[in-house]
Amino acid sequence: FSPDGTRIVSGSWDKTLRIWDAKTGTQIGEPLQGHTDYVNSVAFSPDGTRIVSGSGDKTLRIWDARTETQMSVPLQGHADSVTSVSFSPDGTRIVSGSDDETLNIWNARTGTQIGEPLQGHADSITSVAFAPDGTRIVSGSDDETLKIWDAS
Repeated sequence: FSPDGTRIVSGSWDKTLRIWDAKTGTQIGEPLQGHTDYVNSVAFSPDGTRIVSGSGDKTLRIWDARTETQMSVPLQGHADSVTSVSFSPDGTRIVSGSDDETLNIWNARTGTQIGEPLQGHADSITSVAFAPDGTRIVSGSDDETLKIWDAS
């Protein structure tokens, strides 16, 4: 859901994202295209103006939710499928988890990676999220563990 609850974004095995009207269930605009493999994860920014997507093509893409266009070049830094993505509560950072067993933190405006990949899981990372205050990240993995990371 978008933060105001009016839209839904979905990612698909057909390599696209779609934006939906949350009340009517109808698709808004055309599918967002650019990924070269399935889309695993999508998230709206806290202000609802951007969408981030993670894909089997090992990239993240940032989209303008109003114009439905890509805002930057694909974000590259994972060695395997990007399985989960999330914006920080203030919208300035993105965290991504991957089948490569790492998390990356990205500058949401410039698309540059912040610091080195976070390592410690022994299997694919299936979910990532920022704490409400943005200082920590939690990740869940197929290694049957949760890990909490310092995001400051």
